Amino acid sequence: MLVKVCGITRLDDAEAAVAMGAGAIGFVFWPGSPRFIDPFRAATIAAALPPFVTPVGVFVNQPASYINAVAARVRLGAVQLHGDEALDDLRPIARPIIKAVALGAPQAPVTAWPSQVTLLLDAHDPVQRGGTGRTIDWPAAAELAVRRQVILAGGLTPENVTTCIQTVRPYFVDVRSGVEVGVNVSIRPVIEIDRRNTER
Repeated sequence: MLVKVCGITRLDDAEAAVAMGAGAIGFVFWPGSPRFIDPFRAATIAAALPPFVTPVGVFVNQPASYINAVAARVRLGAVQLHGDEALDDLRPIARPIIKAVALGAPQAPVTAWPSQVTLLLDAHDPVQRGGTGRTIDWPAAAELAVRRQVILAGGLTPENVTTCIQTVRPYFVDVRSGVEVGVNVSIRPVIEIDRRNTER
C-alpha cells in the first residue's frame, strides 16, 4: 500500500515521513492553507528526497501557467487539484493530474473525469479545501475503487487506516491532519501504520 504525506513544510518532516515509508510527499502551494509552502523552499526539500519518493504539488483554482511553472521548478511528479477546476482547466497542465473530488458534492460527477486523471476522494469543504480531519463514506468510495484507481483521503489516522484500506482497497492513501502534531509552527508526521496490515 502506497502512502502520501501531504502538507510538508520542513525538510526534517519530509525525511521523517520517508523513513516511515511514505512513497510520496505533498507540498501545498495554495496561499489559503496553513500548510502553504513557497516553491523555492519546496524545491530545496524535493531535491533532498530519495529518487523513489514522488513530490506532489497541491493547487486550488490557480492558473495552469502558474501550476506548470511551479511543477518545473520543484520537479513535481504530479499535480493535485483541490479546487473547482473543470475538465478544460486540466488540458494545459503538463504533469500527471490528481483531482480531488468529494462524493455527493455539487460538482462534476466522478464519472465525468477521464481515466488518466487519478481521483482523490476527500471530505467536501469549499473553504478549507482538504485537511479537515473528517472521514468520507467508505462503502461509496469502495464502489468507485472497484471501477478505477483512487486515492483515499479524509480523516485517516494510525487508528483507522487499516480498516479504511480493508474496506475501500484504494491505490494510495493520503494523510495529513491525522498524522500531525502541530500546524504553522511545525508539522511532524507521526505515521505508525503497520504496513503488513495495510497491504492489499
